[in-house]
Amino acid sequence: MKTDIQIAQEAVMEPILGIAEGLHIEADDLELYGKYKAKISDEYLERIKGNPEGKLILVTAINPTPAGEGKTTTSVGLGQAFGKLGKCAVIALREPSLGPCFGVKGGAAGGGYAQAVPMEDLNLHFTGDFHAITSANNLLAAMLDNHIQQGNALGIDTRQVIWKRCLDMNDRVLRNIVVGLGNKMDGTVREDHFVITVASEIMAVLCLSENMEDMKERLGRMVVAYNYEGRPVTAADLQAVGAMAALLKDALKPNLIQTLEHTPVLVHGGPFANIAHGCNSIRATKAALKMADYVITEAGFGADLGAEKFFDIKCRIGGLKPDAAVLVATVRALKYNGGVAKADLSQENMEALQKGISNLEKHIENLQKYGVPVVVTLNSFLTDTEEEVAFIREFCEKRGCEFALSQVWEKGGEGGIALAEKVLETLEKKESRFHVLYEDSLTLKEKIETVAKEIYGALDVSYTPAAQKQMKQLESLGFGKLPVCMAKTQYSLSDNPELLGRPEGFTMNVREMYVSAGAGFVVVLTGAVMTMPGLPKEPAALRIDVNQDGVITGLF
Repeated sequence: MKTDIQIAQEAVMEPILGIAEGLHIEADDLELYGKYKAKISDEYLERIKGNPEGKLILVTAINPTPAGEGKTTTSVGLGQAFGKLGKCAVIALREPSLGPCFGVKGGAAGGGYAQAVPMEDLNLHFTGDFHAITSANNLLAAMLDNHIQQGNALGIDTRQVIWKRCLDMNDRVLRNIVVGLGNKMDGTVREDHFVITVASEIMAVLCLSENMEDMKERLGRMVVAYNYEGRPVTAADLQAVGAMAALLKDALKPNLIQTLEHTPVLVHGGPFANIAHGCNSIRATKAALKMADYVITEAGFGADLGAEKFFDIKCRIGGLKPDAAVLVATVRALKYNGGVAKADLSQENMEALQKGISNLEKHIENLQKYGVPVVVTLNSFLTDTEEEVAFIREFCEKRGCEFALSQVWEKGGEGGIALAEKVLETLEKKESRFHVLYEDSLTLKEKIETVAKEIYGALDVSYTPAAQKQMKQLESLGFGKLPVCMAKTQYSLSDNPELLGRPEGFTMNVREMYVSAGAGFVVVLTGAVMTMPGLPKEPAALRIDVNQDGVITGLF
């Protein structure tokens, strides 16, 4: 079997003008970035606001494992399958971060014969959106430190600066640094930090903004520090909003590319699924709903993180109402949750499957709590046996879910027709009664414990003294009505990555919380979540190269 990058490089792409024409987007409505990618103009987005909306389908998954699940592959393949059935569909995805591409996770363009292309462009610099966000973030950091240096008229307490610099690369040595060393003219000495660009609040702001005016208001509300009286200091207080918005002007526009089978894909924004809400932009999703009869989008990591945040943050803020959810699993991943070592996952093991399927069961229950019809799909592997597949099918159908096999990695859109037909059937016969999990009026503690107990299955929640103090302060400042954005490990329903399957009776440990006032949520950190990942012992960067003809190898 060819590698993902070989398949992508051998693909015959259609000029992006042709893809746009299929959506009735004229050439004047595009800002071209070469032949195969473009940004969509603000004028076009404004013009289609009166169009009827299509059906919104969320693709999510069980907790990720080393065995692989294939959420993006399924999203792309499902979109291609709709095309095979003659349906007008648009896929709406996040942009990949450079960090994982050179680290261990790889890119986010799908896989096999279900990929978004140009794959190398998408996984590397793309249209410069992440560069713009990084620049805006670090401009604000520079203006903050300059304000302190130039007299500190706002009375910023340098021990309570919470705005961090960012870089779109896994670089652990930048997690904790000291700035301002040198002489008096080099600034005030203080501890500082870096986060990866996808964890910057500006990324979340861009993805939750309706338009430029909304984005500027959100940028202005971002809290960068606290003064000596304990009051928040914002980006608006530093008069940084205009300059940041100028850097983000083009990044606010959604990007249009295509799949291997020429299905349109809007790729826009990429907030960290641990620290932020892990979904593509509201702007791109809403545009896609006005362009197509069916929109396939996804949310980061498993449904406990991605789907919960998609529903409780993105849909709440954007007024979106999903019509169905596709829950991706694999036989291999379920056996891994049942205690089978990665090396032994190819062997049939019904006992482990029966144990590990509890993870899938919890995710089904969680999605059903939101009133959204659920279709479970198995991303098919050659090593799957008929008995294993039959067991999972029966398990899902007993719980009120539709079920379909997916072979999109191997067969592209053709391999997703069974899934597409099942989704269409579900949309036809089951009405979505979507609702959020909790109301804005609850306290922060009530919101945290609702998510922890209802979605993760925790028995109780504990708080460090620091988290208790922060929660009290945030509510006193008026941030208590915001939704919570839970930050925890993606590998388990709990905050302990070692607890696989469906953990029960555990206590969720909240160590810290802070407000992302511009994005409009309170971030709640649990366990040992990192905002700046590090590279593994053998990073993917060791295998990536480019030859004299400009052909890239090793990217996946």
